[in-house]
Amino acid sequence: MTLNKKQKKQIDVLRQKIQKQRQLLSAAKQQTDDPAEIEQFQKEIADHEAAIEKIKSE
Repeated sequence: MTLNKKQKKQIDVLRQKIQKQRQLLSAAKQQTDDPAEIEQFQKEIADHEAAIEKIKSE
């Protein structure tokens, strides 16, 4: 399946968001002030990854 420009851009933006969330997750793990924050970052990363898979499957 070939992705169009819009889909490629959406995937690119989601990958950038995942990268940023992983950096924040790493920092949150080092500074464990709020354990719920770690779970939130992990959920957001999973949501972004699921969105990428959805775009690829369309």
